Amino acid sequence: MSTSEEWTFPADVDREAVQNALVEWYEADHREFPWRRTEDPYEILVSEVMSQQTQLGRVVEAWESFLDRWPTAAALADADRADVVGFWTSHSLGYNNRAKYLHEAAQQVEAEFDGAFPETPDELQELMGVGPYTANAVASFAFNNGDAVVDTNVKRVLYRAFDVPDDDPTFERVAGGLMPAGESRVWNNAIMELGGVACEKTPSCDAAGCPWREWCHAYQTGDFTAPDVPTQPEFEGSRRQMRGRVVSVLKEYDELALDTLGPRVRVDYSPDGEHGREWLRELVSDLADDGLVELDESDEGLVARLQR
Repeated sequence: MSTSEEWTFPADVDREAVQNALVEWYEADHREFPWRRTEDPYEILVSEVMSQQTQLGRVVEAWESFLDRWPTAAALADADRADVVGFWTSHSLGYNNRAKYLHEAAQQVEAEFDGAFPETPDELQELMGVGPYTANAVASFAFNNGDAVVDTNVKRVLYRAFDVPDDDPTFERVAGGLMPAGESRVWNNAIMELGGVACEKTPSCDAAGCPWREWCHAYQTGDFTAPDVPTQPEFEGSRRQMRGRVVSVLKEYDELALDTLGPRVRVDYSPDGEHGREWLRELVSDLADDGLVELDESDEGLVARLQR
């Protein structure tokens, strides 16, 4: 892992390709939450406050019921605070002060902003109980006017994919540099989705069709540790480890025949053994399918090289 002072974005990674791959992956298929189908800042604020330390599956029903009862900021501002707190408690949405702050924020919108939500992260932080993360989320998803989101999931993704140091200013710099200008709505949704369904603490790279596999440092090396994932269980001898070793060895050579590559990947490699030619052929074929390795037949048999 590089230090924050010396870290720079990998020169051989095409940022535009990285951006396009993530957005296309997200737009092709993502989890459907009702607040992703609205650009109403009030509805998005309610979802963000409810989602704090509450599973999203439980939030959906509460969010819909809350909006049925108080469909606008004006309606919530006119509500009795005790009713709002009572709703919060009955739906097990966490600390009651979040309900109080949400009610007061609605009153501020009506009294101080003439019923129109502020649109920038800085202005949104003037609302009661709205911190930097929530303000940026509302600005992004309601007005497409936010900065790059940097939460635990996003840090995990950047740490694994691009070997970014575990340093908050560096995470913010990298996240901001990756986000396409003026695309905070789709980008922040997409990178959080990536952290939520493909790059969880236990990753699902292939099953979720992670769009960053060809660039991902963790996927190539098999080391899926991260700031919130300090250990990688059962790594020694795993397929992930062997994939990483193949890639590391091929970085040192133009190309290698399987029987030359094998002993450099496993010390117990034997062409006709359990971890022999057929085992290695299957491993490099998987890497070829993922676009990481090229394979050719030669007089020495199958030859592997890194994808150019």
